[in-house]
Amino acid sequence: MGGCQGRLINKEDKEEALSLIGEACDAGARKHLAAQLLGLPIRTVQRWEKHGIDDQRKGSGKKPGNKISQSEKMQIIEILTSPEFSDCTPHQIVPKLADQGVYVGSESTMYRVLKDLRMNKHRLASRAVSRKRPESYCANGPNQVWSWDITYLLTEIRGCFFLILIYFVV
Repeated sequence: MGGCQGRLINKEDKEEALSLIGEACDAGARKHLAAQLLGLPIRTVQRWEKHGIDDQRKGSGKKPGNKISQSEKMQIIEILTSPEFSDCTPHQIVPKLADQGVYVGSESTMYRVLKDLRMNKHRLASRAVSRKRPESYCANGPNQVWSWDITYLLTEIRGCFFLILIYFVV
Protein backbone atom coordinates (compact mmCIF):
# COMPACT_ATOMS: atom_id res chain seq x y z
CA MET A 1 0.00 0.00 0.00
CA GLY A 2 2.81 2.36 0.78
CA GLY A 3 5.57 2.94 -1.70
CA CYS A 4 6.71 6.28 -3.00
CA GLN A 5 6.45 9.25 -0.70
CA GLY A 6 3.65 11.60 -1.66
CA ARG A 7 1.72 8.99 -3.62
CA LEU A 8 -2.05 9.48 -3.58
CA ILE A 9 -3.91 6.69 -1.75
CA ASN A 10 -7.63 6.44 -2.45
CA LYS A 11 -10.23 6.71 0.30
CA GLU A 12 -11.23 3.02 0.34
CA ASP A 13 -7.61 1.91 0.82
CA LYS A 14 -7.18 4.41 3.65
CA GLU A 15 -10.32 3.09 5.40
CA GLU A 16 -9.15 -0.50 5.00
CA ALA A 17 -5.67 0.35 6.30
CA LEU A 18 -7.09 2.10 9.38
CA SER A 19 -9.40 -0.84 10.13
CA LEU A 20 -6.55 -3.36 9.75
CA ILE A 21 -4.28 -1.31 11.98
CA GLY A 22 -7.12 -0.96 14.52
CA GLU A 23 -7.66 -4.75 14.55
CA ALA A 24 -3.95 -5.34 15.01
CA CYS A 25 -3.78 -2.85 17.89
CA ASP A 26 -6.84 -4.47 19.55
CA ALA A 27 -5.03 -7.81 19.31
CA GLY A 28 -2.03 -6.31 21.13
CA ALA A 29 0.26 -5.22 18.30
CA ARG A 30 2.15 -1.95 18.26
CA LYS A 31 0.65 0.67 15.97
CA HIS A 32 3.93 1.62 14.31
CA LEU A 33 4.72 -2.04 13.52
CA ALA A 34 1.26 -2.61 12.01
CA ALA A 35 1.66 0.53 9.89
CA GLN A 36 5.13 -0.59 8.85
CA LEU A 37 3.74 -3.96 7.66
CA LEU A 38 1.33 -2.06 5.39
CA GLY A 39 4.18 0.10 4.11
CA LEU A 40 2.87 3.28 5.72
CA PRO A 41 4.74 5.71 7.97
CA ILE A 42 3.26 5.95 11.47
CA ARG A 43 2.95 9.72 11.02
CA THR A 44 0.61 9.21 8.06
CA VAL A 45 -1.62 6.90 10.11
CA GLN A 46 -1.69 9.42 12.97
CA ARG A 47 -2.65 12.19 10.54
CA TRP A 48 -5.50 10.10 9.10
CA GLU A 49 -6.81 9.38 12.60
CA LYS A 50 -6.62 13.00 13.72
CA HIS A 51 -7.75 14.89 10.60
CA GLY A 52 -9.76 12.25 8.75
CA ILE A 53 -9.04 10.43 5.53
CA ASP A 54 -10.28 13.11 3.15
CA ASP A 55 -7.82 14.79 0.81
CA GLN A 56 -6.22 17.61 2.83
CA ARG A 57 -4.28 19.22 0.00
CA LYS A 58 -5.02 22.88 -0.66
CA GLY A 59 -6.86 23.46 -3.89
CA SER A 60 -7.57 19.79 -4.45
CA GLY A 61 -11.28 20.39 -5.02
CA LYS A 62 -10.94 23.41 -7.29
CA LYS A 63 -11.71 23.28 -11.00
CA PRO A 64 -9.85 25.59 -13.39
CA GLY A 65 -11.93 28.52 -14.57
CA ASN A 66 -10.94 28.08 -18.20
CA LYS A 67 -11.73 24.36 -18.38
CA ILE A 68 -13.57 23.49 -21.59
CA SER A 69 -17.16 22.39 -21.22
CA GLN A 70 -18.51 19.06 -22.45
CA SER A 71 -20.25 20.77 -25.39
CA GLU A 72 -16.98 22.46 -26.43
CA LYS A 73 -15.21 19.13 -26.12
CA MET A 74 -17.83 17.45 -28.32
CA GLN A 75 -17.44 20.25 -30.89
CA ILE A 76 -13.66 19.69 -30.96
CA ILE A 77 -14.16 15.93 -31.37
CA GLU A 78 -16.63 16.56 -34.18
CA ILE A 79 -14.10 18.76 -35.99
CA LEU A 80 -11.18 16.38 -35.41
CA THR A 81 -13.14 13.40 -36.75
CA SER A 82 -14.76 15.20 -39.69
CA PRO A 83 -13.74 13.92 -43.15
CA GLU A 84 -12.16 17.30 -43.94
CA PHE A 85 -9.71 17.10 -41.01
CA SER A 86 -9.50 13.35 -40.31
CA ASP A 87 -6.00 13.04 -41.75
CA CYS A 88 -4.66 16.34 -40.33
CA THR A 89 -2.88 17.03 -37.08
CA PRO A 90 -4.11 19.77 -34.71
CA HIS A 91 -1.02 21.73 -35.80
CA GLN A 92 -2.55 21.82 -39.31
CA ILE A 93 -6.21 22.09 -38.24
CA VAL A 94 -5.94 25.25 -36.11
CA PRO A 95 -4.58 27.49 -38.93
CA LYS A 96 -7.17 26.12 -41.39
CA LEU A 97 -9.96 26.95 -38.95
CA ALA A 98 -8.43 30.39 -38.32
CA ASP A 99 -8.52 31.05 -42.08
CA GLN A 100 -12.24 30.25 -41.97
CA GLY A 101 -12.71 32.55 -38.96
CA VAL A 102 -13.53 29.69 -36.57
CA TYR A 103 -11.93 29.19 -33.14
CA VAL A 104 -12.88 26.16 -31.06
CA GLY A 105 -9.71 25.73 -29.02
CA SER A 106 -5.97 25.95 -29.08
CA GLU A 107 -3.65 23.39 -30.61
CA SER A 108 -2.70 22.08 -27.17
CA THR A 109 -6.39 21.77 -26.22
CA MET A 110 -7.01 19.65 -29.31
CA TYR A 111 -4.02 17.46 -28.50
CA ARG A 112 -5.30 17.12 -24.91
CA VAL A 113 -8.75 16.03 -26.14
CA LEU A 114 -7.16 13.52 -28.52
CA LYS A 115 -5.02 12.18 -25.68
CA ASP A 116 -8.02 11.80 -23.37
CA LEU A 117 -9.84 9.77 -26.03
CA ARG A 118 -6.67 7.86 -27.01
CA MET A 119 -7.03 9.04 -30.59
CA ASN A 120 -3.61 10.68 -30.92
CA LYS A 121 -1.85 7.83 -32.69
CA HIS A 122 -1.17 8.42 -36.41
CA ARG A 123 -3.58 10.84 -38.10
CA LEU A 124 -1.99 11.36 -41.50
CA ALA A 125 -3.24 9.70 -44.68
CA SER A 126 0.08 7.90 -45.10
CA ARG A 127 0.97 4.83 -43.11
CA ALA A 128 2.75 5.19 -39.81
CA VAL A 129 6.51 4.88 -39.93
CA SER A 130 7.56 1.31 -39.29
CA ARG A 131 10.85 1.00 -37.52
CA LYS A 132 12.60 -2.32 -37.74
CA ARG A 133 16.06 -3.36 -36.70
CA PRO A 134 18.64 -3.77 -39.44
CA GLU A 135 19.47 -7.31 -40.43
CA SER A 136 22.44 -8.78 -38.65
CA TYR A 137 24.87 -11.18 -40.25
CA CYS A 138 27.17 -13.77 -38.76
CA ALA A 139 30.33 -14.82 -40.58
CA ASN A 140 31.53 -18.38 -40.15
CA GLY A 141 34.46 -18.09 -42.52
CA PRO A 142 36.47 -15.66 -44.63
CA ASN A 143 34.82 -13.42 -47.29
CA GLN A 144 31.27 -14.05 -46.06
CA VAL A 145 30.39 -10.60 -44.69
CA TRP A 146 31.61 -7.31 -46.17
CA SER A 147 30.96 -3.85 -44.79
CA TRP A 148 31.84 -0.29 -45.72
CA ASP A 149 31.95 3.05 -43.99
CA ILE A 150 32.49 6.61 -45.16
CA THR A 151 34.39 8.75 -42.69
CA TYR A 152 35.26 12.43 -43.05
CA LEU A 153 38.94 13.13 -42.45
CA LEU A 154 39.87 16.78 -42.01
CA THR A 155 42.77 17.73 -44.29
CA GLU A 156 44.26 20.89 -45.75
CA ILE A 157 44.06 19.50 -49.30
CA ARG A 158 40.76 19.96 -51.19
CA GLY A 159 39.51 17.44 -53.71
CA CYS A 160 41.75 14.63 -52.54
CA PHE A 161 40.04 11.34 -51.73
CA PHE A 162 41.57 8.36 -50.00
CA LEU A 163 40.61 4.70 -50.19
CA ILE A 164 41.75 2.61 -47.28
CA LEU A 165 41.22 -1.13 -47.39
CA ILE A 166 41.47 -2.94 -44.10
CA TYR A 167 41.73 -6.71 -44.15
CA PHE A 168 41.15 -8.80 -41.09
CA VAL A 169 42.68 -12.23 -41.24
CA VAL A 170 41.38 -14.65 -38.70
